[in-house]
Amino acid sequence: MFDLKYVFFCMLPIVSAFTWLGMLLAMFIVWQLEGSPHYVSMEPNQRIAYISDIGAQGLQPLFIAGACVTTIFLDLSFAAERWLRHTGRLAKNMGKTEKVLSALSIFFAVLGTAGLILLSIFDTVSHPRLHDGFLLLFIGGYIISAICICAEYQRLGRHFRQHRILRASFWMKLSFIIVEVLLAAVFIGTSFTSHKNIAAVLEWVIALIFTFYILTFFVDLLPASRNHQKITNTEMSHADGVTAV
Repeated sequence: MFDLKYVFFCMLPIVSAFTWLGMLLAMFIVWQLEGSPHYVSMEPNQRIAYISDIGAQGLQPLFIAGACVTTIFLDLSFAAERWLRHTGRLAKNMGKTEKVLSALSIFFAVLGTAGLILLSIFDTVSHPRLHDGFLLLFIGGYIISAICICAEYQRLGRHFRQHRILRASFWMKLSFIIVEVLLAAVFIGTSFTSHKNIAAVLEWVIALIFTFYILTFFVDLLPASRNHQKITNTEMSHADGVTAV
């Protein structure tokens, strides 16, 4: 059974993920329906448009709105996870290090949020240098945030070994970090060379993978919606014992 007043929190990453995915699909479909036009921001030999190329044209309002809704609801997911751990609906942080890691994950997520919203506003046509800088802020902010979460969950998993969902979420987020770092490195390398088409494909792939990363927070928040999920005194005592060891 589920506690409906906590189901709301589980919907936050769902709204974020489907807004992001819907925005990407809408932009790509419109570009295709228009006959895959060659925009002014594209290189002469570039056939595949970057997300930013499409977003800088008539779809900029959609790009800005999608970026805002996606990141705001994702940041609310971070805040909900922090609050639910504090209140005991999720496995509680057992030490200051875990709380610091949680705070850092939120801080860098906010930086990533600022990067995405600002890159959607300062488009690649009118503000190419600012746009590229905000793109790096977006990617770097969320990757560092994910690293902090992984470190937090690795420590939580040692205290609450019975909570398998912590281990599952840790591996999902770690996979995201590894894949996105590798793809981002290749993306940056190809973006600043003559391989613009490869870079454009990689940008779309990186953006789609970000959807699955957002959905991992649904996995994190789901246990809080179950009745009688609040951590018991027995579990807390066991965790204290593990910590003491």
